[in-house]
Amino acid sequence: MAHRLLPLAVLATVAAASACGGSGGGRAGEVRGPARAAPAGTGYTSDQLGQALLQQVTGYRRGEPDSGEYGSLKALRNAAQVRQQAALDKPKCADAQAGGGKVAADVPTALVTFVKSDGQTVTETLMGVADADAEKQVEARVPTGCLTFRTRLGGKWAEHQVTETRRGDVGNGSRTVGVATTSGDQRTNTWYVVFEGRHYLGTVTVFGPNATRSEAEALARASVTQAHKILS
Repeated sequence: MAHRLLPLAVLATVAAASACGGSGGGRAGEVRGPARAAPAGTGYTSDQLGQALLQQVTGYRRGEPDSGEYGSLKALRNAAQVRQQAALDKPKCADAQAGGGKVAADVPTALVTFVKSDGQTVTETLMGVADADAEKQVEARVPTGCLTFRTRLGGKWAEHQVTETRRGDVGNGSRTVGVATTSGDQRTNTWYVVFEGRHYLGTVTVFGPNATRSEAEALARASVTQAHKILS
């Protein structure tokens, strides 16, 4: 069974609209999934990826990391459940919400979330995948007709506007996406970077009122540097 790559634009912004995105990530380590051994030559084990996660982010408190099969990690399962509960004003965009990418449920994965005192979060995810699969994720794009949309969750509507940049140079290639979410008088920003390394795919997501592209990309570069120390 394949899962959409998380966290990505609609998922993050749906969480924002429901006030789930800023508070839930730091408890990702409550349930540890089963360790997943990677097929030879295609990636790393979840334990190896867990060792390669960022150890600290200035100004943030590190939560308990989690690792195992992609489909088993609690933070990702909870986020996917929130996404399924949300209604979109553009149903045709439902399958495009992940930007075209999907991840098999048994892919070795490690995840950690850092939380700032004001509730802003940084989430880093590393997945052991073949290089060709990582490239597909980096090359995926949100369709033009899905760059603006509305979501409803629990009777509350939120408006979202997506900004997608050109291919970047984080790791062996990257894509950066920003989402501005407005719900009532609240505005939240989500910036995430998807990047490929040798036999792995990484994502860094910054979520909060003051989230910026520059911070997300700087942390993605730091993620690549840390992963290279452990995985090379």
